[in-house]
Amino acid sequence: MLQLQRITKVFNPGKATEVIAVQDTTLRLEAGSFTVLVGANGSGKSTLLNLIAGSIYADRGKVLLNDREIQRLPDYRRSQWIARVFQNPLTGTASSLSILDNFRMAALRRVPKWLKLGADAAFKRSVAEKVETLGMGLEHKLAQPMGTLSGGQRQALTLLMTTMADVDILLLDEPTAALDPRSAREVMGIADRIVRENNLTALLVTHNIAEALRYGTRLIQMENGKIIRDCDQQAKLALKQTDVVSWFDYY
Repeated sequence: MLQLQRITKVFNPGKATEVIAVQDTTLRLEAGSFTVLVGANGSGKSTLLNLIAGSIYADRGKVLLNDREIQRLPDYRRSQWIARVFQNPLTGTASSLSILDNFRMAALRRVPKWLKLGADAAFKRSVAEKVETLGMGLEHKLAQPMGTLSGGQRQALTLLMTTMADVDILLLDEPTAALDPRSAREVMGIADRIVRENNLTALLVTHNIAEALRYGTRLIQMENGKIIRDCDQQAKLALKQTDVVSWFDYY
C-alpha cells in the first residue's frame, strides 16, 4: 500500500515566482489498485508523480510504502519498488542497446549491485517468452537496437520490463501522449494486463478522456495542487464523457 500523508511541495518559495504545486495532499493507494489521475495543466499531477518516484522531495509530509517511510530515499533506491513509464518513448530505454540488453538492465534492479546478471540462453528464452505476449513479433528480434523501434513498440517493451524487477508500484506518466491512436490503444491494453497479472499498484496520469473512463478502478481529479474529486469504481462507471470533459482544461 502506498500512502501520501499531508504532502506539500512549493517551488521558488518566498519569491514572486512561487508556486504551490501540491498542497497538504493525502492519498492512499491500496495494493493492486489502478488509479487514474486527471486535471488541467499545472494542477499538480506530474509533481505528485515526481514526489512518489523520488525525483523531487516534499517540503512537508510523508511518503509511505507498506508502512515504510521512503520520502528521503533517492530515486535509485526507490526504483527497487517503483517503476515509471514516461510520456516520451525515448526516455525509458537505452536506444543504442539491444532489446535483450535493455531487459538485462531492467532485471539488474532486483539484484545486489555486486552481482552480475548475464544474458545466457535461459535468460534470453525467458525474455523471448515475455516479449511474445505482446503479439508484435519482437521475440525474434532481441538483438535489434531499441532505437530502431517505433514509439509504440518501445513503450510496450518499457512496460514489460517493469515485470523484470518485481516492483510494487507502476507510475504511468501520460504513456500514450506521443503515440498514434492505434498504438495508444495497444499500449494501454498491455499496461492494463500487466497491472492485473502482476497485482501492481498503478497510478496513471492522462489527458485522454477515453483512457480516463476506460481504465482503472478509481478516478481522481486535481486542481491547484489539491485533490478535488475522488470517484470509486461505481461512481466512475456512472460518469458520462461530458462529465469528464468538464473536469479538464486543455487550452
